[in-house]
Amino acid sequence: MSVDLNHTIAPAHDPRASAQFLAEILGLSVDPPLAHFTPVTLANGISLDYDQLDDFEPHHYAFMVSEQEFDAALSRIRRGGVTHYGDPACQEVGQIYHSERTEGRRGLYFRDPDGHLMEILTPGGAGS
Repeated sequence: MSVDLNHTIAPAHDPRASAQFLAEILGLSVDPPLAHFTPVTLANGISLDYDQLDDFEPHHYAFMVSEQEFDAALSRIRRGGVTHYGDPACQEVGQIYHSERTEGRRGLYFRDPDGHLMEILTPGGAGS
């Protein structure tokens, strides 16, 4: 039997607002509520299920996207005035990283309304 990730839970102060924020950047839709969760389902069927919590530590979530999806997301980030970074320490403001290990890979980081560090990255060239 193969093992696949089905979903993961992202704590949020306002699950609907956080789900909408991410969905808009990634060009996705927010799914109907499932119990007390507000899910955003990715193309591979895995969902990020936002759940309301008052106190939590920010997490890191990374999303592999195509080159075209990356460009579209970057455009939405810029239009929305969302600050993005070329490094996980959030020091390289307005930058995009280019992987030295994976030829052609691009990526960037941004914070969601709850402080979670979101990353979008492309697969890169052959051998990735």
